[in-house]
Parts: sequence; structure tokens; C-alpha cells
Amino acid sequence: MTWKEFSNCLNRLINAIAIAIAALLLLLIPVSISAQSPIVQKDFSLLEQRIQNYQVDYSSSFQADYMRFMREDQANEREEYPEPSSVLYRSMMIPGWGQVTNRQFWKVPIIYGLFAGVGYYSYTVSVQYRGYRAAYYNETRGGDSDKRFGETPDFIPEGLSTQQLRETRDNLRNRRDFSYVIMVMAYGLNILDAYVFAHMRSFDVSDDLSANTRIGPGILDQGTPGVNVRVSLQRK
Repeated sequence: MTWKEFSNCLNRLINAIAIAIAALLLLLIPVSISAQSPIVQKDFSLLEQRIQNYQVDYSSSFQADYMRFMREDQANEREEYPEPSSVLYRSMMIPGWGQVTNRQFWKVPIIYGLFAGVGYYSYTVSVQYRGYRAAYYNETRGGDSDKRFGETPDFIPEGLSTQQLRETRDNLRNRRDFSYVIMVMAYGLNILDAYVFAHMRSFDVSDDLSANTRIGPGILDQGTPGVNVRVSLQRK
């Protein structure tokens, strides 16, 4: 064997040893990583646990803040836009209370002014009716009258016939009964006004609204031809 052949064999042997060492190192690295992985995994699990706890705490705090915000918002909304049923009951209990709840304070004097006017008119007509009733009763009984409805008042003119007294009495009675109807209607109008405005209060009636109307042919029920009218409200 010549020196050159010996040198080549030695180089091959060295290369084989180097390849074997490299392969051994490649085999040992995964083993080392796998051996260390439990410790690394344990450390990451602790970190994940802390993150989860923070998320739970943050979520609970966020939910509590959100619920508190929603309760405050609902309370403010109820104060700004009260329930129509609540306004209805308040108006039924005390006239004008529903208008106060709707913050329409200027309507309260109108309501009580209407009640006062109708009440005064009803009282005046009732007094006149009782007087003419007594006068008619006494006139028809003559001197034998038992004064069942009292003496004939002084405000009744003298010389009126029985027919005139009866017609005036009936007219005053009708006017008195009609004043009672007006009083009931004023009470119902007070309730209706408060209830309707409580429904309409949340509607947008600002000046920057516009209406768009579209009219065109269309097909109605059962294939009948007709006209479609569409009205849409939108902001300017």
C-alpha cells in the first residue's frame, strides 16, 4: 500500500467518524428537548393560568361595569321617556300629573282653568235650575204649595207664566247635565293628552327630517293590479 492510498483511507475514516458524531448529536438534541419540555410546559401553564385569571377578573369587572351602565342608562331613559302606562295612571289619579311627568308644565294651568270654568258654569246653572224648579212648583200649586223645593227666588222675574217657567226650568236642567258631560270630557281629554304625548315624545320631529313619496303601479292581493304608495322619512 502506497502512502497515497493510506492517506485516502485515513481521510475516509475521519469523515465517517465525523458523520457518526454529527448523527449522534442530532439524535441527542430531541432527547434533551423532550427531557426539558415538562419544565418548560409547566412554566407556560402557570403563565396561562395567570392570564386566564386576569381574563376572568377583567370579564367580571367589565360585566359589572356594563350592567351598572345599562341600569343607569335605563333609569335616565325612564326619566326622559316615562312609560305611557305610568303616565296614564297618574293622569287618572290627579289631573295634570301626567303632563308634569311629560314635562309639559304649561298645560297644567289650562287643564285646571278648564275644570274651574266648567265647574263655575255648572254651579251657576244648577242654582238657576233649582230656583226655576221651585218657582214652577209653587206656581202650579198656588196658595196651597208646601214649598217642597223652597221659596221662589228673587232673581226670577215676575209675571212669567207656568209655561215659561217650565221651559226655562227644562232648559236649565239640560244645560246643567251638559256641563257634567263637558266635565267628564275634560277629564278624559286630560288623560288622553298625557298618554298620547308619552307615546309620541320619543319620536324624532326635528327640522332636519324630510319625506320621500313614491307612487307607482303594483300588484295587489290575488294578482289584482293597483297602485303602490310608499312614504319614507329620512334626515336631510
